[in-house]
Amino acid sequence: MEFITQEEKQDLEKKLKQHESQRPVLSQRIAEARALGDLKENADYHAAREDQGLNEAEIRRIQQKLKDASVADESHIPEGIVFLGSVVRLRDTEDNSEDLYKLVGQASGRFDADEIEVTTSSPMGEALLKARVGETIKVDLPRGTKRFEIAEIL
Repeated sequence: MEFITQEEKQDLEKKLKQHESQRPVLSQRIAEARALGDLKENADYHAAREDQGLNEAEIRRIQQKLKDASVADESHIPEGIVFLGSVVRLRDTEDNSEDLYKLVGQASGRFDADEIEVTTSSPMGEALLKARVGETIKVDLPRGTKRFEIAEIL
């Protein structure tokens, strides 16, 4: 079972509605392309059918994710523990550089945020989950092991 925040659930539901709203548009494109004639050599028809298939696959993926996911109850999180949705300031123990990380159930794909998103299933996310301020976590990364001190939970 995968845990997601309430905000992530709302984002998934919004994406699902957007894809579902594309169904009539894609059906109309297919009907218009079909009206042009011979389907064997009709690139518009084949492109519209492919778009429809991709849209339906994405709808099924999102529906399955919503079905399998459990929304984390943030009201029962003890103070000072990193949990899903937490934004933490980590200090690299080698060079003392600091960065903000947000522990998420599902990456949003946005790169304009002030913090770096890490999923709970990633090595960094697994190390962060349930850690406390002042602890040093060890993260096994492809380029070797790194250590970070949890400086603050925002």
